[in-house]
Amino acid sequence: MRDSLIAWLVRALLWLLGHLPVAAALAVSRAAFGLLDRLVPRYRRIARRNLERALPELSAGERERVIDGVFLSLARMLATFARFPQLDRSNIHQYIRYEGFEHFQRGLEQGRGVLFYTAHLGAWELSAFAHALLAEPMHVMVRPLDNRALDRLATRYRTLSGNRLHDKKASARAMMQALRANQAIGILADQNAMPNEGAFVPFFGHQACAHTGVARIAAHTGAVVIPGFALWSDAEQRYVLRFYPPVAMSGDAVEDTRRLHAVLESVIRAYPEQWLWIHRRWKTRPPGEPAFY
Repeated sequence: MRDSLIAWLVRALLWLLGHLPVAAALAVSRAAFGLLDRLVPRYRRIARRNLERALPELSAGERERVIDGVFLSLARMLATFARFPQLDRSNIHQYIRYEGFEHFQRGLEQGRGVLFYTAHLGAWELSAFAHALLAEPMHVMVRPLDNRALDRLATRYRTLSGNRLHDKKASARAMMQALRANQAIGILADQNAMPNEGAFVPFFGHQACAHTGVARIAAHTGAVVIPGFALWSDAEQRYVLRFYPPVAMSGDAVEDTRRLHAVLESVIRAYPEQWLWIHRRWKTRPPGEPAFY
């Protein structure tokens, strides 16, 4: 009953945001995330802890402004997500444009598929959705939501532009088939991993347990790995779907994961207010180290 109620409320909120003028929708979405910030203070506590350790050069006031920016970034993404049913090739350019598309084109020329290495940075939901409209549908690895009704709702929105979703824990065969067909796969790979899922790599000056799946798949298939993020531009008042140059893969899963996280860190440092600092990214610690949180 609780899950059904939550799903109904989210469905109603998405409908409202999708039908309000853009400015009003963002205001309502900001109010919703402002309420979340007040009702669940642990998110801000986690973000403070992360920023204290990852960006110690920032003052306390600067860290609070970054956290405020995180909630604004999430509000902006939700307001955009709510408009997915209205977006198509005729109007998607109002919300996002490409930069570095040539990296994707050259990746396809290799004939072994493309792995988009992405993160909870900017508008990750919009990046895959828009790519399907601007270029071609892709495969997206997801973790199904615990709330089944909410998961069905999210799936409906995510697939409106033609993308195909796969459970990241049960999708090895689907990924191999897609890459053999020279198609693209998007993988969110920035969150905390358990020791049996990943390896420790440097991340903002601290060891972080990172998923090695992208590196292992690339080593097995020869797929090109391209970091890509939909980043908000204040100057343009829309997102820029930026594809970075492919990251050379050595075949060593730990070394390649380190390289990918080095690229991710550099982009987060450039856009700190757009990354999900409210996630306990450094939860898993190397043996013998004290708890981070």
